[in-house]
Amino acid sequence: MRILFLSSQLPEPAHGGGALRVNGLVRGIHAAGHTLHLLAFGTPDQHAAARPWLDRTCARAEVVPPPQRSLRQRLHDLLLTGLADMQRRAYSPLFVERLAHLLAEEPYDLVHLEGLEMMIYLPVIRQIQPNTPAIYGSQNAEAALQRTIFEAERGSLRRLPGTIYSGVQARRLARFERASCEGVAHVISVSDADAEAHRQLAPGTPVSVVPNGIDVQTYEQADSTLDLGPAALVFTGSMNYRPNVDAALWFAENVLGRVRQQIPDAKFFVVGSQPHRRLDTLRERGDVEITGWVPDVNPFLHAAAVYVVPLRMGSGTRLKLLQAMAARRAIVSTTIGAQGLHAHDGVEMVLADSAADFARAVLDLLAHPERRAALGEAASVYVQAHYDWSAIVPCLLDVYEQVVSERAPR
Repeated sequence: MRILFLSSQLPEPAHGGGALRVNGLVRGIHAAGHTLHLLAFGTPDQHAAARPWLDRTCARAEVVPPPQRSLRQRLHDLLLTGLADMQRRAYSPLFVERLAHLLAEEPYDLVHLEGLEMMIYLPVIRQIQPNTPAIYGSQNAEAALQRTIFEAERGSLRRLPGTIYSGVQARRLARFERASCEGVAHVISVSDADAEAHRQLAPGTPVSVVPNGIDVQTYEQADSTLDLGPAALVFTGSMNYRPNVDAALWFAENVLGRVRQQIPDAKFFVVGSQPHRRLDTLRERGDVEITGWVPDVNPFLHAAAVYVVPLRMGSGTRLKLLQAMAARRAIVSTTIGAQGLHAHDGVEMVLADSAADFARAVLDLLAHPERRAALGEAASVYVQAHYDWSAIVPCLLDVYEQVVSERAPR
C-alpha cells in the first residue's frame, strides 16, 4: 500500500505519549513493507535530529514548522466562535499547501490522520482525492476527557476558570468529534472505553481498537544508575497536561501525608517535562521532588519502590503505565488511571480510588518486598503479551487491509 500519514508531531525523538504512539505505528507500517509518506509538524532542530530515523522508515517525509497560536487568538476563538480549541490548534496554511501538493502528486491507497487536531485537514483530502479512504486515529476520546475534567474540578473555586473551559470545550468537542468520525471510513481508538464513546458519537462509522504500545525490551532491562531511596514513590508524564497536574497535586496533598505517618522516609518524585506552575506549591516540600525534563525515564522507573498512577481524569491508555509494567514495578493506580488495560486488581497492579485506600495500598507494598516483586513480574508478563508493538501493529494493519479492500472496485 501507499499510505499518507499526518501527525501533529515528529515521531522521533519519541518524547511524550503521542510521539511514542506515532513512532511505534510508523515503524510497524514500514516493517510490513508498505510505502509510507509522513507529513508532520516539527522545528528545524527537531527535523535535523529526526532525519536519519525518517530516512530509514519513510519513503518520503515532509516537516512543517508548528503553528504559533497566541493566547489572544485562543480567547478570540473561545469567546467569539463555536469552535473547539483543538480545531485551531494545528491549523497551518503551509501545512495545507504541503498536503495539497502531496495529494496532487501521489495517488494514495489511504490517508491516516493521527490525532483529533489533524482532522481539520480532512476537507483538503476530500477535495483533491475524494475516493481515497481516510482513517481517523484517535489518541483520546476528547469530548469525554473534557467531561471527566469538568466533573473532577467543578467543586473547586480556585479551578473555576479551568472548569468553565472544560465545560465549554466538552460540548464543542462533541460536535467536532462527531463530524470527524462521520467523515472517515474508519476510526481507530486506543481503548474499549474510547471506542464506545466514538460509536455513540457516530454509530454508522466502523471503530476498531488499536491500543497504545511500547517496546517492552527498552524498559525491562534493569537500570541501577539512580538511587532514590528505599521508599521512592514515582509518577511520570508530561507535567503540563492537566490530568497529570491534578494527579500529582491530589497525591501530594491527600495521600503522601498518610504514607509518611508510618514511613517518614517516603518521598514522591514527579518526573516529566514542562512542570505547570500549579505544581510550584510542591517545590518547597522536602517530601516531594519535581525533576522537570529528564533525558531517560528508565532510571527513575527502576529506582521506584512503588510506581503510582493517581489519575482522577483522562481517557485512552497510559503509556506511562505500560512503561512501569515493563520495568517490573509494583504499581498502585486509580481505576481511571488503569482504564483500557484490562489488568487484574491484585495481580498485575493494585487499584485504589480513595486517598485512604491508595495510601493503604502503597504502605502494604512498601512493607512487603516479596509482594512488590510478584506484582512486578506479573505486570511484565502481561505487558509483553498484550502491549508490545509486535502484538499491536498487526491490529493496525488489519484495519488498513479492511478499509482498502472495502473501497476496491468489485
